[in-house]
Amino acid sequence: MGRGRTHRRRGGCVSTRLIRGVQVVLALAAALGGGNVFATTPVELDREVDALVERYHLPGLAVGVIEDGEIVYTRTVGETVEGTGDPIAPATLFKIASNTKAMTASVLARLVDAGELQWEDPVVKHLPGFRMHDPWVTREMQVRDLLIHNSGLREGAGDLMLWPEPNDYDRGDIIAGLAHLKPQRSFRSGYAYDNLLYVVAGEVAAAAGGASYEALVRREVFEPLGLTGCRVGAFDLESAGSVAQPHSHRDGANVVVNRDDSRVPAITSAAAGGIRCGLADMLKWAQTWLAPDPSQKAWLSDTQRAALWASHTPLPISQRDRDWNGTRFRAYGYGWRLADIDGEWSVSHTGTLSGMYSVLHLLPDRRSGFVVLINGSGDRARTVINQVLVKHFTRPDESHTVERYANLLERQPVQDGTNVSKPDVSVRRPATGEELRHWLGTWRDPWFGEIRLCSEGDTVRFAAAKSPMLAGVVMESAGRYLVDWDRDSVDAEAWLFPRGDGEQGRRLEMAKVDPEADFSYDYEDLSFVPAGGCD
Repeated sequence: MGRGRTHRRRGGCVSTRLIRGVQVVLALAAALGGGNVFATTPVELDREVDALVERYHLPGLAVGVIEDGEIVYTRTVGETVEGTGDPIAPATLFKIASNTKAMTASVLARLVDAGELQWEDPVVKHLPGFRMHDPWVTREMQVRDLLIHNSGLREGAGDLMLWPEPNDYDRGDIIAGLAHLKPQRSFRSGYAYDNLLYVVAGEVAAAAGGASYEALVRREVFEPLGLTGCRVGAFDLESAGSVAQPHSHRDGANVVVNRDDSRVPAITSAAAGGIRCGLADMLKWAQTWLAPDPSQKAWLSDTQRAALWASHTPLPISQRDRDWNGTRFRAYGYGWRLADIDGEWSVSHTGTLSGMYSVLHLLPDRRSGFVVLINGSGDRARTVINQVLVKHFTRPDESHTVERYANLLERQPVQDGTNVSKPDVSVRRPATGEELRHWLGTWRDPWFGEIRLCSEGDTVRFAAAKSPMLAGVVMESAGRYLVDWDRDSVDAEAWLFPRGDGEQGRRLEMAKVDPEADFSYDYEDLSFVPAGGCD
């Protein structure tokens, strides 16, 4: 089924009965002077979804809207793999990426309810081998700190042990590597997004709950809430049914990247971003928070629900948030972002992996919200559709369209001055073994491990021992060296800086060529020292 066409439930996006019911509610609200309803019709939503797909050339997406606890709209568009004719459906699995974090936090909250751990427990109580760079932080870090991005580490520190996938790092490597990641600021002094500590949180849950992280998610989240389609850990692709594959938009076409093998493996990063769910299950997950039925209500105590949505770490407020939404408050809870939008309480999170984007956005006071899942290059698309949908709740009397916000977003970098230009490295040539002869050999970083910088024919190649995707040719550009990765899916080139001289004090350092590249390419935390020759 091609891009722009829909795959809907029988009877259209929603049932005729439900549409009529919404129309009656809208009419009644208008008569009474009320405005606390979702005032956009399914036809209007269809138009905006179509505009989004067309504007951003999306291979596929799924959208669902909840109003006052009820699902009032679902729409699926496009294909699991563009060009195959395999349609996206409500059960199609997407990588929800960092929307996993709320599920990880919920596993811990269930264990707190069960008396298996406390939020204030020192991490070392459950993981005696846990170490941070500073011994005081090691001793003082509590379970709660693992979830709220206040560790003092650089944004995305150590993420090269998680991505790009596949790689050979395990969760033991993550715990051991943390001791070698130097903080950028003091503990609990501010916000910087991290993923590694969510992996640690998953291991704390496993230690306290007596089962693997994956088994706990199934036991504590999927099974009691009936999220029967969601997957975590290893699974057979064929048995999972419809599974969306990630795409990158290149040269005017959508190309699959990091396609799943027939056996999807368990991944180290599961607790930070490794769960997959379809639209139907994500809407059920949203309803668990917005309008729980008796069994969903009993699933988690009011005390723990409040803890997950309490403000724990203040977040910066961008000029865009101020201009678009009048935002004056942002904070991180346990796996959720909290904010005010047009004076209303907002609870949300996004998910980002190569070729997969998601957003789950809740307006709890309205018992309303929405889910968007995208299997393409969807960063800006997600920003735009999130804004359009939230405004149809908070500002229903105004015009809020994909075209309007897409145009604003295109102009914004010039307007607010936040963009940092990527250096022009288009003029380049392969570096030679002769010019890098003093730097050839095996090098080691204490958390990332070994790399080889060795001649191969007329070129010099960089190859990471435990991250096979990080392999490429060293190039010279304007007097500096960079690594041109072999895989297009590794979309952040890296500067390579030889430092020092002689046998003492020599090291190799790295940095992103594009300062605005994904922070998970944390080359800046690497510092390699000599470890041997190329033989």
